[in-house]
Amino acid sequence: MSLSFDPDSLRALANLLTETGLTEIELGEGDRTLRLARGTIATPQIAPPPYAAPAPVAHPAPPAPLAPVAMTEPTSDVANNPGTVKSPMVGIAYLSPEPGAAPFINVGQTVEAGATLLLIEAMKTFNQIKAPKAGTVQRIMVSAGAPVEFDEPLVIIA
Repeated sequence: MSLSFDPDSLRALANLLTETGLTEIELGEGDRTLRLARGTIATPQIAPPPYAAPAPVAHPAPPAPLAPVAMTEPTSDVANNPGTVKSPMVGIAYLSPEPGAAPFINVGQTVEAGATLLLIEAMKTFNQIKAPKAGTVQRIMVSAGAPVEFDEPLVIIA
């Protein structure tokens, strides 16, 4: 069977990978499938990749109430909270600009709209996650150096 694909469509999909931070897209129609992947080998891997995961960034421990607060409310309630700031991408969360530096925000802190809440590293790029509105930081749902998924709750601002 011969497959042919429009080069412009392939370029558009490749640009979509770059813009969204995704590593692969798979499309299917009938018995035909197209998979575009970036930075990976298109064959299944049995062994872990030959590189080491990034070392966790050393940060001061968060205040004690943070962990229990994050665990007491079901995820669906947090996701539906109007003050929830969700991750726009997949990556690694960082709560301060560099190791050993003060965090961007703390629970109880007042923030202005547009203030940097945290960074998400995706594809060797640090992306600032900004406050969509002014308010008080109620919860920080992620820890420094933790992986985050698309649409995962990061912070609650009330």
